[in-house]
Amino acid sequence: MATVIKKTFLYQLLFAICVAVPYINIYELTFLVWIFAAVITLQKKYSLSIVKQISCYAIILLIAAIVMFYKDYVKYYIIRDFTYVVKPILGLLIGYQLCRMFPKKAFQTVAHTAFFLAIIHFWLIFWAFFVHNARTVNEIRFYAGFFSDYEVYALIILFFHKKFELGFTQNRTIIYTTAITVSAFLYLSRTNFIQFFILLVALKGYFVFNRRLILVLSTLTIVTVVGYSTILYINPKRNGPGLEAFLYKIKVAPIEPFKTKINRENWKDFNDNYRSYENIMTVRQVTRDGYYSTMFGQGLGSKVDLKQKIWLGDMELRYISILHNGFMTVFLKAGLLGLFFLLTAIFFLFKKTRSEIPIVKQINFMMVGTGLFMFVSCWVFMGFYFIADTKSILIGFLICYREIITQSEGKSIQND
Repeated sequence: MATVIKKTFLYQLLFAICVAVPYINIYELTFLVWIFAAVITLQKKYSLSIVKQISCYAIILLIAAIVMFYKDYVKYYIIRDFTYVVKPILGLLIGYQLCRMFPKKAFQTVAHTAFFLAIIHFWLIFWAFFVHNARTVNEIRFYAGFFSDYEVYALIILFFHKKFELGFTQNRTIIYTTAITVSAFLYLSRTNFIQFFILLVALKGYFVFNRRLILVLSTLTIVTVVGYSTILYINPKRNGPGLEAFLYKIKVAPIEPFKTKINRENWKDFNDNYRSYENIMTVRQVTRDGYYSTMFGQGLGSKVDLKQKIWLGDMELRYISILHNGFMTVFLKAGLLGLFFLLTAIFFLFKKTRSEIPIVKQINFMMVGTGLFMFVSCWVFMGFYFIADTKSILIGFLICYREIITQSEGKSIQND
């Protein structure tokens, strides 16, 4: 019995490490840890649900690899692209396989890991404030992190802890919920706020089309319009103090990813709408090379020419191989055909497992919310392809847990 408990704990620890390592922002380390975790937890059988998800991302990788053979790219960029494009496959596998190792402690492990990440985030904020003398929102986010999708998922699970059968004491639930709420808020990520509200509405069951859905959507629309109008009235400045810089990012958010014309000579216009600029240059480059490039992309190792050097992170680059936009990244590597399979993978998230089991219904709601959020995530932060993203692990985890619960219920019915 002691050996079983020890193995369970080790797998829980491995799960926490796999979730935490991308926050270090050293992708080589993330890739090695994820490869190790995926290999040592390989299963003999996989369900159709997880196979369909993985197959979509595998086909994208295959298309990009085949196109690459007809190009003359630098090997370094080919290998780097491979590690990026294979990342969703690894994440889904790790989440699915590790859930098999500790199903009875599944959601507890998710919450414990998020609480650990929140504590680390508080320490990083402290370090940024007192050691690096960071005072603005942008400076604090630079040292402490830009977003945490995982913590938002854990927060939603804690909000609905009874429905997810978390089994925590009241005190622990309050402590974990408070810590993760504050941590998630302090990232001041627009995407995380959108994620939270989408998942919250989804878990309430409001995405079932009925009169209640219409009322909720109408209310959200009114609140959004009033809130955004207030921000426009305040007119926050780009480098304003405190929350003003964050409000400025909200002000430009509706235009930033979708603008189709950008004045490169106007640095404010260029900086505010840089993500749109990436999209514009990608579409121009891929479509300019003809039908085959548009349909199948330009393969692993391909890069977009930005026509000028731009500071991205700590490097000045003119050619980039990975974009902020996940849809455009797939379009560059695997063309319209790759985009079709990416959209298919998102569509599979909406497919529910029919069941009267309460926790399965909650997971179904979570998947629907995730499917909606993936459109936002892919458009602004690369979705599963972002090097610091951990959603793929959690999605694989949820798919597996839903299967385990459904199968165990089926067996109990047969035994009755």
